[in-house]
Parts: sequence; structure tokens; C-alpha cells
Amino acid sequence: MKAIGIILAGGNNSRMQELSNKRAIAAMPVGGSYRSIDFALSNMSNSHIQTVAVLTQYSARSLNEHLSSSKWWDFGRKQGGLFVFNPTVTVDNSWWYRGTADAIYQNINFIDNFDPDHIIVLSGDQICTMDYDKMLQYHKEKDADCTISVLNVTYEEAKRFGIMNTDEDERIYEFEEKPAEPKSTKASMGIYIFKWKLIRQYLIDDGNDPESEHDFGKNIIPRMLEDGRKMYAYSFDGYWRDVGTIDSLWEANMELLDENPQIDLNDDKMRIYTRNFSLPPHFVAPGASVKNSILADGCVIEGEVENCVIHSGVKIGKGSVVKNSVIMKDTVVRTDCQIDKALIDEEVVILQDIFIFKEQCTVNIFRFLSTFWSFIRCSKSVCFTNFIIPNLFIYFNKLYNI
Repeated sequence: MKAIGIILAGGNNSRMQELSNKRAIAAMPVGGSYRSIDFALSNMSNSHIQTVAVLTQYSARSLNEHLSSSKWWDFGRKQGGLFVFNPTVTVDNSWWYRGTADAIYQNINFIDNFDPDHIIVLSGDQICTMDYDKMLQYHKEKDADCTISVLNVTYEEAKRFGIMNTDEDERIYEFEEKPAEPKSTKASMGIYIFKWKLIRQYLIDDGNDPESEHDFGKNIIPRMLEDGRKMYAYSFDGYWRDVGTIDSLWEANMELLDENPQIDLNDDKMRIYTRNFSLPPHFVAPGASVKNSILADGCVIEGEVENCVIHSGVKIGKGSVVKNSVIMKDTVVRTDCQIDKALIDEEVVILQDIFIFKEQCTVNIFRFLSTFWSFIRCSKSVCFTNFIIPNLFIYFNKLYNI
């Protein structure tokens, strides 16, 4: 077998606050109909990588439900299949995944069963359309031990990334993690291709090293460089966004509404697939208004929507005005509300006459919890709102400057 795909979807991220308390980052809603992991899975399918393993860990229930059938991404078991693995406690192993490298180390036997020549490793929280087969061909042409996809960023942005320094032939000679003075602007995208037999031994050695953090960026990649392995950078010039923060998630949704979006969800050659809930088409009522927005199936719009991403099953009441916002699945906005620049989680009910608006370009977030509503405060944000805890009325009228 030429290659199998490994998608790392088990990381925990406190930067997403309440949004990630009950779901993995890879299960974050994006673009009205999708979860962030759909982009990695669809890229695998479009690149003819037919055997894919998803390694989950934290808050995995929502993600596991989303991945309950491989048919949405066309991973047939006769050709390979889609496999989902949580950490497993055994006689020999009582650990959760201790890092990105350890997650694969704990599933070595699964990979060995397929005996691939190469493995493609990436995270499940990246928004991009990329042909991994082209990267694999480049990897083979270079006879590389490891190939790392890189994105050319600005000098200032390079200070926030892992940077690959290369020679004229794109061979990597140095890796710098968030350098204060970058020597290049080639930022790692966290997409790797390895020769399996070689990386297998590195994973075993790392798994038995008590001093290691068991991480590709911190341990495996530097160790391979120290050993003089043939490591190359593969330059990618398309759209790429890591949705690991609240701001980046909101921005990734908003960028889909640009006049000429950098990522085309209508590209037949790189189609993005997802789980189908078989909902009815969206409905825009007489007198309602929708401008420059994405509406998913099952939406009912009776008010005014402008420059928004509206996920499936959302209802916007008569007289309500929603602008520059992302509203997730099955949320209800009742009558005469005013909402601007908000990110509203799934299954929220916003009662009538509520005002949620922006201040100084920040995002307000509402999250539905099992027994109450909660308001998550972002830096320098203003929220004037009423909302209900069962049998209790609460009013916020305060400037939060965190």
C-alpha cells in the first residue's frame, strides 16, 4: 500500500473556552454545514487515500457521532476504510495519548496491518483544500525520509509559527519554534509525510524515552534533523486556517463570505463532504431579507440576515436583525432581536428584544449548557442582553475589559 492517512483529533484547547468543553476542536462547526475535520477527511478522499485513521481523545462524543459512518467521505472497507481510535487501556499500557507522536505509537499495530510505504499525518482542525497526492509525489521524487508542508507567511507572522529553514533545494536544515528573529518565513502547517519503516523506529524510541514530551514538533522532527535525515519542505500556496482559537474560528467562517473567497466550497475537483442530516431546504419567509450569507438546510428566516453564516436548523424570528455573525446548529433567535458580530453556539434560545452587538472588533459568544445559559467574555467586548436561567431572570449591562 502506498500510503495511509492519520488525522490527529484528540487535542484539548482551553483557548476555545466553553466551545471546546463538550466537543473536540476537530468537531467545530464551520461554513454552515461542516465540521472542521471534514476538510481533512475530504482532502484524503479527493487525494485517493483510502485508508484513514482518526485518533480522538478529549470530548470525543460529538466527533465520534459525526464519524459514525464512513460513507459520507467514500471510505469503503473493501478499499481500506475509516477507522476511529480512542486511547485504550491495556495490560501493557495505562496512558492516554501523551502527545502527537505517542498517539501514533500507541496504534503502531494497526498501521503495521496495512504495511504502508508512507504515512500522511495531520491535525483535524485545519481549514484548507489540498491534494495530498501531489505532496506524496513530491516526497517520492525527493526520496525524502520526511516531507513537511509549509506556508509562506509574513515576517511578523513567522514569529508565531514553527519555521523551517531550507537550502536552495528545499531541504530542511533547521527547525525553529516561534523564533523572535525568523531566518525564513516558511511556517509549518503541521502536515507530514514519513517513510513508515523509518518513522516507526523513531516512534518506538520516543515512546520508551521517559524524558520526551512525545510530540512531533518538539521531539521527533528535531531528532530526525540531528540524525541528518533527508527532510524537505513542500510549499503550499492555497488557503489555510487553523481554527484553534475563537477569533480564528469566527474569521474562517467570515472569510467564506468574501466576494472572491480564497477557499471555494463549490470546487467539484476538491469537494468537501460531510454527514447528511436529511433536513428540508432552508426557507426565507415573505418580507424577510438575506444578503451575502450562507444558509444551511433546515433554516427558517423571518427577519433580516446580512453577512452571516447560519448553520442547519436555525430559526430567525420576525423583526430580528442579525449581521456579521456565526450562528450554529438549532439555535433560535426570537422576535425583535439585534445581533452583530456574534458567535452563537448550538441549541441556544435568544429571547425577544435582546441586543448583542460588537465593540472594537471582538466576538461575543453564547454557549448552551445542560442546565443554564452562559456568557463567555472576550477581550474588550460589550454585551447588553437578557437571557433566562430556568425560573430566574438575569440582565447584563456592563463593559467587560479582560
